[in-house]
Amino acid sequence: MGVFTTKAGLDIFYKDWGSGRPIVFSHGWPLNSDAWDNQLNLVASAGYRAIAHDRRGHGRSTQTWDGHDMDHYADDLGELIEALDLHDATLVGHSTGGGEVTRYIGRHGTSRVAQAVLLGAVPPIMLKTDENPEGLPIEAFDAIRAGVAADRSQFYKDLSEPFYGVNRPGSTVSQGARDAFWLLSMQVGIKAALDCIKAFSETDFTADLGAIDVPTLVAHGDDDQIVPIVASAEKSSKLIKDATLKVYPGAPHGLTGAYEQAFNADLLAFLDS
Repeated sequence: MGVFTTKAGLDIFYKDWGSGRPIVFSHGWPLNSDAWDNQLNLVASAGYRAIAHDRRGHGRSTQTWDGHDMDHYADDLGELIEALDLHDATLVGHSTGGGEVTRYIGRHGTSRVAQAVLLGAVPPIMLKTDENPEGLPIEAFDAIRAGVAADRSQFYKDLSEPFYGVNRPGSTVSQGARDAFWLLSMQVGIKAALDCIKAFSETDFTADLGAIDVPTLVAHGDDDQIVPIVASAEKSSKLIKDATLKVYPGAPHGLTGAYEQAFNADLLAFLDS
């Protein structure tokens, strides 16, 4: 584990486990790199170098007041990749992290990137517009902002239910998993949390997806209540030149149990391909 300082003076916390070809993970909102621990352990144990950072404002990174937008997130990721001098990397992003990975490639290209993985990712755009009728209405995101502002602790406890599909029949998600979600969520500063809602919901990644010219795995649960598949993976997989779409029937946004095991197997297979 370590910390590097960006050109703007922000301290970004990161984990760096194992050795081999680098696999770089970007986490979702409102979490931090701990959300990827199972996958970090998985790929490091399989002979890869596993790296994940806490996004600015999240977890153990600087609680900066501003810069909570996709351009800054992507540039922070770029500085991490350069600081560690990574090459032939696979970039893996979940949810908001998928937007971060996509915008990174759109802004910085793929000279250091061999593959990309977008899991439950927010591109091309979550917000419902005339051009994107499958998206979610602005009122849905306003409700998230209101919940965070009013009582973020209770809001995160409640959010863990649709996040993991606890409200679906037959769910086996443990209370421990929900408690861990709350714990990680409470580590993001409220300003960063609020600003990031706009970033993950209103950013249009269409042009960035068109810039991805490396093999890409687009993975998504078809019962995702947070990032509906019809407005995200189904569209992104068509906009990326060399994309493989993997749909997990019945899977929610946050993968646990058999769903997580299925993704882990697909991730390793993709890395080895």
